[in-house]
Amino acid sequence: MTIVIDCRMLDASGIGVYLNGCLPFFLSSENNFLLLGNPGRLISFGNRSNVKIIDCDIKPFSSKELFFFPKSISDEINKATVYFSPYFNIPGGIKIPLFTTIHDIIFPDMPEITSRPGLEARMYFYRRCFRYSKKIFTVSEFSKSRIEHYSKSKKPVIVTYSAIQPQLLDYMNRQKKIRKNKTIVFIGNIKKHKGLNCLFEAFLLARKEGFSHKLIVIGGTDNFRTKDKTALNRMRSFNPEEVYFTGSVSNEQLIEYLSSSELLVQPSLYEGFCLPPLEALVLGTNVLISDIPVLKEIYEGFPVNFFQAGNAIDLKEKMMGILSQNLPPPLLSNEQLHKYTFEKTTNKILRELE
Repeated sequence: MTIVIDCRMLDASGIGVYLNGCLPFFLSSENNFLLLGNPGRLISFGNRSNVKIIDCDIKPFSSKELFFFPKSISDEINKATVYFSPYFNIPGGIKIPLFTTIHDIIFPDMPEITSRPGLEARMYFYRRCFRYSKKIFTVSEFSKSRIEHYSKSKKPVIVTYSAIQPQLLDYMNRQKKIRKNKTIVFIGNIKKHKGLNCLFEAFLLARKEGFSHKLIVIGGTDNFRTKDKTALNRMRSFNPEEVYFTGSVSNEQLIEYLSSSELLVQPSLYEGFCLPPLEALVLGTNVLISDIPVLKEIYEGFPVNFFQAGNAIDLKEKMMGILSQNLPPPLLSNEQLHKYTFEKTTNKILRELE
């Protein structure tokens, strides 16, 4: 079987993590692969006998991808067996079976985060995905239920969870003891559904009660149309000694910040999976997360703490309570460490492609 994998979003945040995690297991299977994307970024995967790289810099979801996708590329793709995308964009001219991935379906569920034209454009791409995909992959039972709600079709929706990056486990195996700083950390792009305003309100309330921990905000401000400008302006008004915004960071820097913090706070109002709490737990950092359904699903049985989503007072009380107890690092069982792995995810995708 020859599988085309769309790798153009290899450097994207959650999608890139998912794709980078799956690729080594894909390429180790007894299949041939055409990797669609930037040859420079794919160079580490291109030295295998079963891999060919197709140079393609056409932007996903662009009019060029839809209507003017190069025939030379689509002709080469159509010689393969199947086409797999880690997202829900579909180039024009593809005639082989299509398998796509919808990580979440936030825009119709939270229409307030975008404009009416923006919502209509995104719904067009969702509907196109529903129509042309042979099967759709997603990263949680919650997202599956929402996809099925909007698709109103009988197309199979298969849950293939996201997972821990192997380098985090390698890092922990190398470390004997990590020194914790008086910091709490938030990880995520500065977008409205991430709940950052609630965290700022809770942080200010805690400061009035003598809270002395520093808040580190790790995340990019990409995607101008949906970023939370209120939270961004508020963040910039803080003293950097109280709230420090790192912007986007490397994996090595992320591990350093996350492993040395005493607490990760994830105040999300909506997610498809939400990987940072799992990363924090693996790195020995305690976790406080909102009680939205998907986080209840993904972190059931894990040593995490929940607060009422959107409630700054409850978040402040839980945050201060956890830090005042000087809790030891959380410990994951062997079963929990191996519940979400990219090997499992990839093997499930491959079975469905066959």
